Order: sequence, then C-alpha cells, then structure tokens
Amino acid sequence: MTFKTLTIATAIVFMCGLGAVVPASAQNAPAAPAASAPAPDANAAAPNVQVPSNAPKTNTAAAKVAAADQSTPYGIEHLWVNGSWIDRFIMIVLAIMSAGTWYIFISKYIDQARILGHSKLVDKRFWTSATITEGIEKLPKNSLFRALAESGHRATTEGTSLVGMNDWIGMSLTRALEDANARLQGGVTFLASVGSVAPFVGLAGTVWGILQALIAIGVAGQASIDKVAGPVGEALIMTFLGLAAAVPAVLLYNYLVRRNKIITEKLRAFAGDLQSYLVSKTK
Repeated sequence: MTFKTLTIATAIVFMCGLGAVVPASAQNAPAAPAASAPAPDANAAAPNVQVPSNAPKTNTAAAKVAAADQSTPYGIEHLWVNGSWIDRFIMIVLAIMSAGTWYIFISKYIDQARILGHSKLVDKRFWTSATITEGIEKLPKNSLFRALAESGHRATTEGTSLVGMNDWIGMSLTRALEDANARLQGGVTFLASVGSVAPFVGLAGTVWGILQALIAIGVAGQASIDKVAGPVGEALIMTFLGLAAAVPAVLLYNYLVRRNKIITEKLRAFAGDLQSYLVSKTK
C-alpha cells in the first residue's frame, strides 16, 4: 500500500511538473520579428514601458522547474523496478511487517476497549444482582469478567474434599486469570518482534544494495560521485524502510502493554472480590 501510494504521488508530481514546463517554455520563447516593421522615429519620445511586477517571479519559477527536471531518477520505484529479487523480497517482508503491525494494533485496541467497557458493567449489573447466577447472565457472553464469574461459581458447585473451599475457589480463579492474560497478550509479541528485527532486515537490504552498486562501478571502471551517490543513496532507502516499520511497532507495543496492565489489575481486583463473596456464601 505504501509503494502504491508513493507511485501514484510520484506520477501526479511528474504530470504537474510537465504541465508547468510547457507554459513556461512557451512564455519565454522569443517572438518572431515583423516582416515590414516601420523604422522608429529618432525624434519621437520614448514610450513609457511598464515592466510587470511579476516578471522576476516567472523567471524564478522557470528556474525551479529547470532544476526539478535535473533531479535524480533514483527512488523506491526505481529500486523496485530495477532492483534484484533480493531487494524486492526484503521490501515485501518489510511491507508485511508494517501491515501486520497496524492490523494487530487496531484489532487489539478494539478488543481492549471492549474489555474496559465490560469492566464498567460489573458494578452496574453484576454486583447489583440478587444472585450470582443472575449477575453472570447480565454480563456479555464474550466478557472476561463473565468467564471469571463462571469459573468461581463452578468451583463452589464442584468442590473437593482434598483442599479447602477457599483454596479451591482461588485456584479456579487463578487459572481463569491466566487464560485471560494469554488472550490479552495474543499478537502483542508480534509487535515486539517487528520492532527488534525490522531495522536489521532493512540494514541487510542496504548492505546488499551497496554491494551491488560497488560491483557495478568496478565493472564499469568509473568511480565518479555521480556514479556512486545515486546507487548508494538508493540502497540507504532500505534502512529507512526498516526504521519506518520498526519505530511504530515499538511505540504501539508499549501502548498496548500499558493498557493490558490496566485490564489485568481490574481483572485481579474483580477476582479478589468475587473470591471473598463466594467464600462467604459457602460458609
């Protein structure tokens, strides 16, 4: 998607520049002299010619257009079209990492927002119910808080004589909390992996690009700055792409982990209150 967007933007800029060059060239072209122009009268007063105030601006704009026409052709599009299969493979890998990062972040953010919304329903619906069964039914079916309540309620009905009721309920709620934490951490480790691996993937592309550029320069036998700067600068694009994939992954990972800690604390607090309530009811 990033490559497609940059390609479209490059095409638009190129068309705009092409449209600006043609009018500027037509405006600066000298006019053809008249075939039978009358000779000027030496005694006639010189006409009062007014120079347009925007004439310097036109020349400046034409100079900028001329400078833009001499810009280097190297870039992401040139790297994709003329690069080797290794260059394309690295760019595809970085694109998958970046797309996966944003997909996981959006899906986890929505999931976290839903769980935080369920935490507000606990005080409004669960603890205001007459019985624990009624309170469980008032919670959403996919709620982690409902899973904790069902696990604790199941422990009271499936008690064992090997351990005390308090310990048995606590063990059941602990297992439910571990399952909830596993659900919260799902996919987040991918962001950490992208944040640590993507810069090195981009660096590998840079090293490969510089190697190919030096080989081409050695074969051609020319080592001028114009032959070195373009290919080497194009190879450095890989490092930029690696950082562009890694930096958002690290920031989004830290953001999701902080929200997971908030949710975990709410789940632990609910589990502690639920254990005290269930133990008091079983006595």
